[in-house]
Amino acid sequence: MDDVIPNDIPLETLLADEPMLTLPETAERLGVVITRVHDLLGANKLIAHVIDGKRHIPEALFHEGSHSTGKFVPGLITLLKDGGYTDEEILRYLFTEDETLPGRPVDALHGQLAREVLRRAQAMAL
Repeated sequence: MDDVIPNDIPLETLLADEPMLTLPETAERLGVVITRVHDLLGANKLIAHVIDGKRHIPEALFHEGSHSTGKFVPGLITLLKDGGYTDEEILRYLFTEDETLPGRPVDALHGQLAREVLRRAQAMAL
């Protein structure tokens, strides 16, 4: 899978300046109990990055100022997970700059290029 997703930059570097939410903060943001966050992670509707042994959700998965991830984020995560991608590979894909978009796929998911990001992810998952 790594031949499709660039891996020349360590994931920790890609996510170094990203605001991250703990699972309790994510539950609060979504207005749900923490067990629902665990369910969303287990159902591949959310994705987490492990920092010091604890899972954190990148805040960029959420619409700015919103209490939701938007309709495309869960679908993209599920699509790539079903295609055999690991959490690290999905995060790497989402947070790696792509000059053909332009920008990062995670940012494009919240705008007019969301369908293009999904189309590319679907092609990758085949």
